[in-house]
Amino acid sequence: MTSISRRFLFGAAAALPAYGALSTVLPGAASAGLSPIGQQVPGLYRYKVGTMEVTAVSDGARTSPLADGFVKNASLAEVNAALKAAFLPEGQITAQFNPLLINTGGKLVLIDTGNGPQSGGATVGQLMANLAWAGVKPIDVDTVIISHFHPDHINGLRDDEGALAFPNAEVLVPAAEWAYWMDEGEMSRAPEARQAAFKNVRRVFKDIETRVQRFDADKEIAPGITSVATYGHTPGHTSFVLASGNDKVFVQADVTNLPALFVTHPEWEVQYDMDPAKAIETRRRVYDMLAAERLLVTGYHFPFPALGHAAKDGEGYRFVPADWSPVL
Repeated sequence: MTSISRRFLFGAAAALPAYGALSTVLPGAASAGLSPIGQQVPGLYRYKVGTMEVTAVSDGARTSPLADGFVKNASLAEVNAALKAAFLPEGQITAQFNPLLINTGGKLVLIDTGNGPQSGGATVGQLMANLAWAGVKPIDVDTVIISHFHPDHINGLRDDEGALAFPNAEVLVPAAEWAYWMDEGEMSRAPEARQAAFKNVRRVFKDIETRVQRFDADKEIAPGITSVATYGHTPGHTSFVLASGNDKVFVQADVTNLPALFVTHPEWEVQYDMDPAKAIETRRRVYDMLAAERLLVTGYHFPFPALGHAAKDGEGYRFVPADWSPVL
């Protein structure tokens, strides 16, 4: 048992009256009569990658019941055990959404656009409000880069009236993703459950085809931002490397979904992976690289601010959050 010295006890006791006096006069001191604030602070976190300034901008989070089939090749009992091991509630899944704003020094670039406008009381669709807190207006954004065409990544391209949310921005999309989702033959052959996604893609990109630029993998598509093919989650799913000076961050988009499940168990198939076998192959390749190179990674669905490292852990990996820094 650890002993506490008499000197420590007497010193602490002597300090109590002084603290009591201070607590009654300091402005803003806590009071039993102070009403709870009732809302969260802005979802923003900034960090540097060389000379680039990166801001994680939360679009919010959505909690849903854990459905049978969310993980297609694991039982509910196994999934709940993994949630419990990560100190997360069993029987539910919380998806977070984390677009990235990058100031390259010459351009303001947004990677993915969140869920888009929502009705009152929604816990997602917060990108615009948080950008405003960051002092960024939609007209300030020079470039929007899309990782893939699932609704939670593209719907924020349109505002609540259907107009372009970022009217001055060039829009960059993966060529392979565009080729799949805009193909009428692919749409006609797709299962019924995917038809809504095809229709949504057409709604979002309607009338702006001429201003959408398609890019290939392994290309520098904006200053310091290189595309990386990470197919499987969707046919053209793309990640990115941010690089400046000696610093790099891997923007994995949806290579994994909830890290407590799919980083720990890379062999598990999330229901959103369109080619599960390819997605697993990609996940292992990417996470082997991240662990070997000790490279920082940010994930779209990782717990905010969604930045950390991947470490090898048995047959899987573990996500190690980066230290929060009060300065840039």
